[in-house]
Amino acid sequence: MRRRLISGVFQEFLGTITRRPDGEKATRAGNPDAIVDCAVYAGGLRHGGAAQVSFTDAARLARRRRGAFVWLGLHEPDLATMRPVAEVFGLHDLLVEQAVAGGHRPGVQTLGEVTRLVLRTARYVEHDRLTATSEVVETGDVTVLIGPWFAITVRHGPVGPLWAVRNELQNRPEVLRQGPWSVAYAVGSRMVDSYLDVAEHVERDLERIEEETFASVRTSEFAHIYQLKREMVEFKRAVLPLSEPLSVLLKSAELPAGLRPYLEDVRGRLARAVDRVGSFDDLLNSILQARLAQVSVDQNHDMRKIAAWAAIAAVPTVIAGIFGMNFEEMPGLDSPYGFYVSIAAMSLIGGGVYHRLKKSGWL
Repeated sequence: MRRRLISGVFQEFLGTITRRPDGEKATRAGNPDAIVDCAVYAGGLRHGGAAQVSFTDAARLARRRRGAFVWLGLHEPDLATMRPVAEVFGLHDLLVEQAVAGGHRPGVQTLGEVTRLVLRTARYVEHDRLTATSEVVETGDVTVLIGPWFAITVRHGPVGPLWAVRNELQNRPEVLRQGPWSVAYAVGSRMVDSYLDVAEHVERDLERIEEETFASVRTSEFAHIYQLKREMVEFKRAVLPLSEPLSVLLKSAELPAGLRPYLEDVRGRLARAVDRVGSFDDLLNSILQARLAQVSVDQNHDMRKIAAWAAIAAVPTVIAGIFGMNFEEMPGLDSPYGFYVSIAAMSLIGGGVYHRLKKSGWL
């Protein structure tokens, strides 16, 4: 009886501390804030104005209307958020897992009727002075899932928000009329523009480093050059691999003919970005080699100075060592001028060595 009473009190206590207050709703599963925007586009215009609709309603409307498509924008969704999206849009499980994970290399893949395009985002990080720990380029990634009647963009990281891309595309109805592939073009075009913008800022950093390297007065620090080289490796991973996916898309039969000239323009701008990034790498290597050569020359110059002063210091050391030997019979020991003569000899010989080393450039 006593045991049952204690058990009942314990159960009542647990119910008290775990019971929700009146009117409090259960926490929703998933991440509803991951949905940035969702809209239906038809005839080059956004349906319903600037109002955002749920992706289920948008999918129902797009399927009923010929030529309409849904653009759903997501930012760092979790698996619980992506599962209902996958059910509505008929996405493969592999696409869902890849979209949730993020951090993928630029590439293109087709599963069924859905094409997956991955692009890396890039942004230049402003800094007053480049140091050994400065962050120069910040990157993320965007996945574009293109279906027959929808386009889903999934962005990871704080870099590359797509609201500007959406606004720009909505002001170009002739491009929007091309369907979901217009979203892939618009996102790719913005990413390539960001690469060129980052390249322009990095070029200024390189010019400053080049000026510091060949300046008459320079510091012995060059760890910031290695830091910029590390940042350029990250930037190259975002820019260089994108060339192949764009070539694959241009050969795809799914790409509307009206978008091919636009995508060709994107590939041309990407080629310029690739060339600039490649030249940065070569220039950084040249600057680094020049800086290492300067350090080697400075070290040799310092060693010559040390050796020169050691040679000068050897003169009085030798003289003092000879006359400091404990021999009873040595010339000059009994002379009252011996000390002054030895000092004069040290000064004359040391001065002559100094003059000779100075003339030869060792001092």
